[in-house]
Amino acid sequence: MKKLVLIFTSFLLYSSVSVAQQTFDKKVVLSQMELANKYFMEKWTDVGKTIVTNRERPSNIWTRGVYYEGLMALHEIYPKEAYYKYAYDWAEFHKWGFRNGNANRNADDYCAAQTYIDLYNIEPDAKKLKNTRQCINMLLNTPQLDDWSWIDAIQMGMPVFAKLGVLDNDNRYYEKMYDMYMYSRDKHGDHGLYNPKDGLWWRDADFDPPYKEPNGEDCYWSRGNGWVIAALAKVLTIAPENVPHRAQYVKDLKAMAKALVPIQRPDGFWNVSLHDPTNFGEKEASGTALFVYGIAYGINSGILDKKTYLPVVEKAWKALTTESLHSNGFLGYLQSTGKEPKDGQPLTYDKIPDFEDYGLGCFLLAGSEIYKMK
Repeated sequence: MKKLVLIFTSFLLYSSVSVAQQTFDKKVVLSQMELANKYFMEKWTDVGKTIVTNRERPSNIWTRGVYYEGLMALHEIYPKEAYYKYAYDWAEFHKWGFRNGNANRNADDYCAAQTYIDLYNIEPDAKKLKNTRQCINMLLNTPQLDDWSWIDAIQMGMPVFAKLGVLDNDNRYYEKMYDMYMYSRDKHGDHGLYNPKDGLWWRDADFDPPYKEPNGEDCYWSRGNGWVIAALAKVLTIAPENVPHRAQYVKDLKAMAKALVPIQRPDGFWNVSLHDPTNFGEKEASGTALFVYGIAYGINSGILDKKTYLPVVEKAWKALTTESLHSNGFLGYLQSTGKEPKDGQPLTYDKIPDFEDYGLGCFLLAGSEIYKMK
């Protein structure tokens, strides 16, 4: 009898620990997101202020566009008027337009349209999407498919097509999005930028074989792969269940998630160089946050097995919130802009990256999916 009681007690203890490990405190997650966002909004009170690093740039470039993606994700779960106003004022300042106009094939520039469409959906007004429609319809009605020649562009551009497909109930956007995605996946470089053998992506044609990391492995840049899994998660979130080619996106997200599990660091982060920890292999927050977002979405949607992937997300979110997030909201271990492991090095807890906005956007996207977990 004593043995049975001991076994039963042990089972209850194990079950309670398991449940505790699989539960995120929504209030804590929200407070962490708010803290990081507050730091940025207080530092950048003027939404139109130009960004000065090695040169001066307008505040509607891709880095800021990614931040506003994250802000709108925060606004979705916590619709605070200040967040809406901050995004709306930014869009108004830029006249709902893009850095290089509407005849523009560069996804970095039309990334801002993701937020413009979100704001339109809250309060429809045709003027908000005039520039977006002109730009994307130009892409829709011209034959080129090779615009996304670097994998970052997949995240900057793909969700814009998905959002317009939903808004207009028009499969042409979905089909063009798919064709451009598959061109990047299977045709750019020698045989596409995706390596199905490893389930990961080369950043662009400069990094596919025969390019190798110092240890002889392929070069898989953390944040670049983060952009792709985030794009897949966003498109699957945005588009209806019957969206054309959904199976392809699900297949690729699952393959990427599977590839990421064994290379997660013991501390919860992922290295800057995913397959070569000797080449600037230290912890990095933006790639890690994007992986959290993509994998957490996979769990929430039922695409990924919760038992397998929840511990991965838990470990990574703990790393982000205890080792990257400062008490004032600043995010450390963020790699500056670039395209490979060596850029923006070295990374430290206190080092300020050249742009602070996109890393925060990635963090807010991750937090928004963590918050949605049951």
